[in-house]
Parts: sequence; structure tokens; C-alpha cells
Amino acid sequence: MAISAAQVKELRQRTGCGMMECKKALVESDGDMEAAAEALRKSGLAKADKKAGRVAAEGMIVIEVSGDGKNAAMVEVNSETDFVAKKDEFQEFARAVAQRVLSDAPTDVDGLMAMPLKNGGDSIEEARRGLVATIGENINVRRFDRREAAAGNITSYLHGNRIGVLVEVEGGDAELAKDIAMHIAASKPVCVDETGVPQELLDKEKEIFSAQAQASGKPADIIEKMVSGRIRKFLGEVTLLGQPFVKDPEQSVSKLLKGAGAKVHGFERLELGEGVEKKTENFAEEVMAQVQGS
Repeated sequence: MAISAAQVKELRQRTGCGMMECKKALVESDGDMEAAAEALRKSGLAKADKKAGRVAAEGMIVIEVSGDGKNAAMVEVNSETDFVAKKDEFQEFARAVAQRVLSDAPTDVDGLMAMPLKNGGDSIEEARRGLVATIGENINVRRFDRREAAAGNITSYLHGNRIGVLVEVEGGDAELAKDIAMHIAASKPVCVDETGVPQELLDKEKEIFSAQAQASGKPADIIEKMVSGRIRKFLGEVTLLGQPFVKDPEQSVSKLLKGAGAKVHGFERLELGEGVEKKTENFAEEVMAQVQGS
């Protein structure tokens, strides 16, 4: 039977598929719009599965904060190219995922993907696969963080959708909280203070420092002092409170907070594509240059 341009247009609007794909589906279904849409959906999901193994290291970090500043969610959603990450449908999907994390507090990514993207609609996983089929690139919801304030308020910071920070600050003012969030984005602390440094990381550094010190041939008591000094330096580098404040390296973040009568209860930091094999770009250095110049 003859397929009209209006039918093809309607199917394209419903499915987001190409003109020739829609026309072919309508011909094969004898003009049955529902059957054609279902056939395209099945075909698209099959294509999405084939793209699942492709590296997706671009995309965006999305942050959603509750109106009272007491809860916040941060999500990394990946695509294969920056071009796709700029598409409205990709960004709308990512924001909807972050909103779901904020509202429903899933415990892991698998649980999140089983939740509806929008109330009463398809699951996030179904929506993701549909988006892959429409856009033609692999898309992943890689990870998320959600924070509930214990005593302070949560401040967020996004650097070009590529680095995201949530930080809970008690005391001080909004400007101080923003400065701390920007500092975390630029300086990449591991934790707030020494008590939060993972024991595995500390043991690894001690082993490296000990080997270096022993190679010097100095006496054991001197070696012990050398290792202790290097560990103190290391802790100052990886802890937020021990780091020099990026806007004023003459004072530590600890001193800055103490002067303002403020305290940091915790933070989360996500960097787009971190740990995924991709072209190396140092976004942390870019943020550092920006905050020092502001």
C-alpha cells in the first residue's frame, strides 16, 4: 500500500527514527502505525545492545539540590562524544536521572536504573536504551552521589558540566561555601581530614616512602623521621583541611574555616570520565587557573 508523507512524519515524531527507517517499517506493517512503532522500538533496542561495549567517556555531570539546601544529588551520565552530550534530549535525560536520585535515594546504580525516569513512565534503563537507539551512541549512567545535610547546608559547584562538587558546610556564609566547593574541584582532596584517609592508601604511601628512605643508607632512626615527615606532607596534600587554599596559598583551608567559625562535614567530587580510558585532559588544572584568577 502507498505510505503518505504525513504517516512517515508522525512515526518519526513518535520514535525519533530516520525517515527511511520509518517508511520501511510502515511498508512492512501495511501502514499500521502501532505495529510499525513497535517494530522500530525492538530494532532500536537491539542496536542499543550492540553499542553497549563502546567506550563512553564524554557526557556531563548533573547536580540537583532540594529547595531547602539539605539534600543534593550528583550524577555522571556518559556518551561517546561531546557532540551528543550537547543535545537537548541527552541533557533532559541526565537531569531527569539526577532528579530521580534526589527524590528516591537509590542505593546503587542497578537500583536506580530500575526506577521510572518519570512517574508512571518507562524505567531509566528502558529510556536509556531508547535514547541509544535514537541518538546512535552508547550512553551510560555511570555513577552518582547523594548527600543529606547533617548539620549545615549543601553547596554545589559545577565546572562546565565536567567537574561537580557537593560540600556540606556549617557556619560561615554563602561566599565561603562556594569558595570551598571551588577549591575541592581544583585541588581534588581525598577526604576532609586525616581520619578519613583510607588505610590502604596510607599503607601504600608508607611503603613507598620507606623504600626511598632506606635507599639513602641513613641510620634507622633517621629513616623513621624521614618517613614520618613525608607522611605528614602527604596528609597535608590529600586532606581538604591540610591543603593550602587555592585563592590564598599562604593559609590552609583549615585556617580559613577556623577564621570564619565554619566547619566542613563532608563532600563529594565527580570528574567526567575519571578512570575511563580516553584522551587525557586535565580539567582540575583548568579549574585551578580559574579560581586563582577570580
